Amino acid sequence: MKKMDETLEMLKELTDAKGIPGNEREPREVMKKYITPYADEVTTDNLGSLIAKKIGNEQGPKIMVAGHLDEVGFMITRIDDKGFLYFQTVGGWWSQVMLAQRVTIVTKQGDITGVIGSKPPHILSPEARKKPVDIKDMFIDIGASSKEEAKEWGVIPGDMVVPYFEFTVMNNEKMLLAKAWDNRIGCAIAIDVLKGLENETHENIVYGVGTVQEEVGLRGAKTAAQKINPDIAFGVDVGIAGDTPGITEKEALSKMGKGPQIILYDASMVSHKGLRDLVTDTADELNIPYQFDSVPGGGTDSGSIHLTHDGVPALSITIATRYIHSHAAMLHRDDYENAVKLIIEVIKRLDRETVNKLTFA
Repeated sequence: MKKMDETLEMLKELTDAKGIPGNEREPREVMKKYITPYADEVTTDNLGSLIAKKIGNEQGPKIMVAGHLDEVGFMITRIDDKGFLYFQTVGGWWSQVMLAQRVTIVTKQGDITGVIGSKPPHILSPEARKKPVDIKDMFIDIGASSKEEAKEWGVIPGDMVVPYFEFTVMNNEKMLLAKAWDNRIGCAIAIDVLKGLENETHENIVYGVGTVQEEVGLRGAKTAAQKINPDIAFGVDVGIAGDTPGITEKEALSKMGKGPQIILYDASMVSHKGLRDLVTDTADELNIPYQFDSVPGGGTDSGSIHLTHDGVPALSITIATRYIHSHAAMLHRDDYENAVKLIIEVIKRLDRETVNKLTFA
């Protein structure tokens, strides 16, 4: 394994943590460990979102930087008589990336390894063989011989299941491969924004937030934003990388390593124009690379945050990532570092007067 610096150690710990929607304790503890040294106060809301507060000026505007703690995974729904586990997807999955993949079932008695299985192709008709296997026809094999044995090992309906994958620094050391980049990279950005403001003067109260249950409908962002009542919000998440074979620029514009993505539009929000202009003007001034993107389907935590209280000017800043919602996603370290740098520089330019001046359209 390649030598890991402090940032890589943090990214490994965040992505290794197991946490599907409604089961975010592990990633929350990791985020808490890393963000607490840079925060004046760390609390949670009643759904489990982590809220770290850093005060620049007690009277200043509240700035929320939110990544989500949860990752896509599965939940056990029943155990059959032979000890095979049936499951519900939690978050969006494409059936073609699931079969024969190793998973970890998290039980009260500890972690159990399993593999996602289906009826073998050798006994299917030629027509059936050509079709993708439906998720409802898949199961998890943990090597148990009966329902009783599976239960003895601690498996019960409701247990969470996460992809198993080893954090990997690729030959090009800027390229990082891991499970759960969606959205532990957002949590890392929130941590590093607070860290980067440690010795900076600014006129705001900054909240680094790890939200829960984003993958099932942006739920934790709603309660966290109600608690904070922010003046400005940045949803930090992953976006689509359009630089693999077969993707046209019409389908996805962004390329890994070319800067964070400024999301103009997605299914959950039309980005706030004034905030978008402030961010891009700051990036232009400081030569921080960025790319524009719009995503007709899907959304980020900004979608919930901008609708809380009497409305919150919000913008999603995302990291172009390949193979999201699968066992192994890949991103570029420069994009992550430039996103952190850009958000810090924008926060340094924000104060009550600037926030009040932000125009709509």
